[in-house]
Amino acid sequence: MQDNSKLAQHIAATIANEIGAQPAQAKAAIALLDEGATVPFIARYRKEVTGGLDDTQLRNLEVRLVYLRELEDRRAAVLASIEEQGKLSDELRADILAADNKARLEDLYLPFKPKRRTKAQIAREAGLQPLADGLLADPDLDPQVVAQGYVDADKGVADAKAALDGARAILMERWGEDAALVGELRHWLVDVGVIRARVAEGKENDGAKYRDYFDHAESLARIPSHRLLALFRARREEVLFLDLEPGSDAEAGHLQAEGRVAHHAGVRAQGRAADKWLLDTCRLTWKAKLHLHLLLDLFGQAREKAEAEAINVFGDNLKDLLLAAPAGPKVVLGLDPGIRTGCKVAVVDRTGKLVATDTVYPHQPRNQWDQSLHSLRALCIRHGVELIAIGNGTASRETDKLAGELIKLAPELAMQKIVVSEAGASVYSASEFAAKEFPELDVSLRGAVSIARRLQDPLAELVKIEPKAIGVGQYQHDVDGYRLARALDARVEDCVNAVGVHVNTASAALLSRVSGLSSTVAENIVRHRDANGPFVSRKALLAVPRLGEKTFEQCAGFLRIADGDQPLDASSVHPEAYPVVERIVRSCGREVKSLMGDASYLRSVRAEQFTDDTFGLPTVRDILKELEKPGRDPRPEFKAARFADGVEDLKDLQVGMILEGVVSNVAAFGAFVDIGVHQDGLVHISALSNTYVKDPRDVVKAGDVVKVRVLEVDIPRKRIALTCRLDDAVPAPRPDERAGARGAGGRQPDGRPAGSAPRGGGRDGGGDRNRGGAPARMPAAAPANNALAAAFAKAKGNA
Repeated sequence: MQDNSKLAQHIAATIANEIGAQPAQAKAAIALLDEGATVPFIARYRKEVTGGLDDTQLRNLEVRLVYLRELEDRRAAVLASIEEQGKLSDELRADILAADNKARLEDLYLPFKPKRRTKAQIAREAGLQPLADGLLADPDLDPQVVAQGYVDADKGVADAKAALDGARAILMERWGEDAALVGELRHWLVDVGVIRARVAEGKENDGAKYRDYFDHAESLARIPSHRLLALFRARREEVLFLDLEPGSDAEAGHLQAEGRVAHHAGVRAQGRAADKWLLDTCRLTWKAKLHLHLLLDLFGQAREKAEAEAINVFGDNLKDLLLAAPAGPKVVLGLDPGIRTGCKVAVVDRTGKLVATDTVYPHQPRNQWDQSLHSLRALCIRHGVELIAIGNGTASRETDKLAGELIKLAPELAMQKIVVSEAGASVYSASEFAAKEFPELDVSLRGAVSIARRLQDPLAELVKIEPKAIGVGQYQHDVDGYRLARALDARVEDCVNAVGVHVNTASAALLSRVSGLSSTVAENIVRHRDANGPFVSRKALLAVPRLGEKTFEQCAGFLRIADGDQPLDASSVHPEAYPVVERIVRSCGREVKSLMGDASYLRSVRAEQFTDDTFGLPTVRDILKELEKPGRDPRPEFKAARFADGVEDLKDLQVGMILEGVVSNVAAFGAFVDIGVHQDGLVHISALSNTYVKDPRDVVKAGDVVKVRVLEVDIPRKRIALTCRLDDAVPAPRPDERAGARGAGGRQPDGRPAGSAPRGGGRDGGGDRNRGGAPARMPAAAPANNALAAAFAKAKGNA
């Protein structure tokens, strides 16, 4: 086995090549990670050490490091097992040491892996090994004649047929476990393999949503990830049978596969006595051993790749959502719409503190419209409400009308109403965190608080919810839960640290996402703050239990303290770099406060003059940039879109309408857009731009305000096809085809050109969009461009 230093160098070199870096950079980053440093900390404050690796490179490095170390652990276990069996030759050892992935390693180990007694093993015990070897070495031998010499009833070999069956089992196991042959066939199938789907008998009606795949064949190498996951889901639901065929012509492909086995084994059809028996053995080896083994193997690899892409889509959408524009410190009235159970009401002040709650019943069956308006107006005047946040669940458009009239009743407040997503609010409401935050508050009212706070600061509020419950993913319930959770947690961590956290106002949930802080230390910070008052400096954090020097190093730069003793504590300048700022201050003879924000002067400063052995040009430049705009927020400016008046339901849509909406979700095949009808429409990737689009996120992201034209509306299937190409001619629907069935609207269960998905997130009747007796026309609400207005539409079953 390689020694540890050489092994570490090999891993560093491998990763460096994959992430486009030098081995020394990868080695330095690995050392920092092993010391307990986080990716956000390394990316921002250790640029000199890593040569400027960014957070994306570091995240990829982190993932590959885990894989390669697991590979090395498995390699050591395989070597030990084979050596213990006394079968480890120098050649085999070299092959195992050269294996660069887990699949290759397992191919090499397969013949030596402990297993139950096989037919081949039983045949060897019966003394049939020479028969198998003899027929393979000399095909001129007549199998029937030679086999007679191995008949032995005492050994379980009753006749010549039994002897030949045993010999065949020996050869089939040998070839089926030949690492070189398995590897060759795997690479070949990766290139030519076709995944074929056919419907299970009697499942045509139950599996109607998969009807496009009832007789479907597609290259395994080129099938899109979302389509592959749809096929695997259909197989899991026992709607489809899936097979892997070597080529588009199944029969020819299988013959070619058998021929590859024969060629590798040295078997040829030359009219000799044993040739047919040997060729049949090659055929059975492919059919019974190799085909199934490789099908499972390659399906597993394809699924893993598809899951990685799906997880990446989810992560990208989550990042867009978390980094959405905050409305900021404004007094917000949160309305969680409901019909029978009433509308839950919560008012939060500019700091997010809950100051009032109520429940009103403006809709059926009570119809207390005027009473509700009176109650809400009194709350708004008493607390100086500036914004009204309306959840997008059941009765949201009816409640939007209520908010519109409320605004007219209190014009002096100049309020604005905005629809926000309530996806995941029910998860928060019933969570342990919500119970600690509002122990005396009814669960349903907690949701209204969450809706109000999401408008103020989506990042601070959404970190309280398990990321996958937010629902902006693609097939998130079809992917590995551990990998998904790990990837999403990393995205949340990156987002929180990119923005920074005000330590004197942040919740424990938000603090726990800061670099270096565990949930325990985060709670300790809150307890210390509650007991001793606001922190006056970053150094004061060292008084928090379990927050030592190492933790301080990791977290300090990401924590902000406004109006503290040290002006730099409100910036992203790390305390360890304060001496650099002091040198800059001394050079200009000014105070730190006067220097901060003076862009014209700071741009004239030569960073080279303030470097030293510890802080190089990257850090000094970052410091100058931060001093120029101290505490800058990377999130965009808050703005809102408006839904069209009178367009409240699918039936209100007309082909050709141009509407404004908010991108609620981005998938590999296009983008879903909330246009205010409780059913998000799909803009297929081909309709996102007038130019070619490879990745939808190159054009749009969750939360973007966009204008779209309605292409097709399929009311029975609740699908809407949209286009961002406003100048495109709208095709007239064919009388023999339901709207939305083809063209830009497609029909795929995976969301390929086909419309939209049911709106998620409603918590009072789910997808039931009972209008509740409200007037047909309602003024539009403004969904925030921070995706809080998004319905988080998902292709059916993706949620």
